[in-house]
Amino acid sequence: MTSMGIQAALAVLLLLAATVKADEVSFWGEYVTMTCPESGTWYYKNNNVSEGLDYTLKYDNTKKGLYECKYDEKIYYFYVQGKVCENCFELDGTLFALAITADMSVTAFVMMIIYMRIKKRGSPGLSHTSKAPAHSGGRAPPVPSPDYEQLNTHTRSKDTYSTVNRMG
Repeated sequence: MTSMGIQAALAVLLLLAATVKADEVSFWGEYVTMTCPESGTWYYKNNNVSEGLDYTLKYDNTKKGLYECKYDEKIYYFYVQGKVCENCFELDGTLFALAITADMSVTAFVMMIIYMRIKKRGSPGLSHTSKAPAHSGGRAPPVPSPDYEQLNTHTRSKDTYSTVNRMG
């Protein structure tokens, strides 16, 4: 495995290990919901605020702090502090990991299709050029070759970049 592959595998492993599901407290929009393992009595600043399994309240900064759920001589503590807004929602770590995995899969699939199509269009190999016909006697053409003619100064272009200016 290459070092890039090892780094990618480590990043995915850390991403999955960092997703922790918290059932006890959840924020949704402007509301926070706390869930006690059993139905009990809810307290905030030693004041009884509710009875039952869940306690939901419209949250603002004045309501941050320690909440308690008491049942059968057991006490569960919830410290609530967060930022809320009307159109906000909690992002589930599993959904986030699924979106990244789906994106990577689609990208890999598109890359494979492109690779296969380019491979089909490519030439099967290097084309062999034909050799130039050999001159009679196997000699090179004479020095003032008839294949190359001297430039005629009257037929040359007079454009800006048509002339060579020698400097120095």
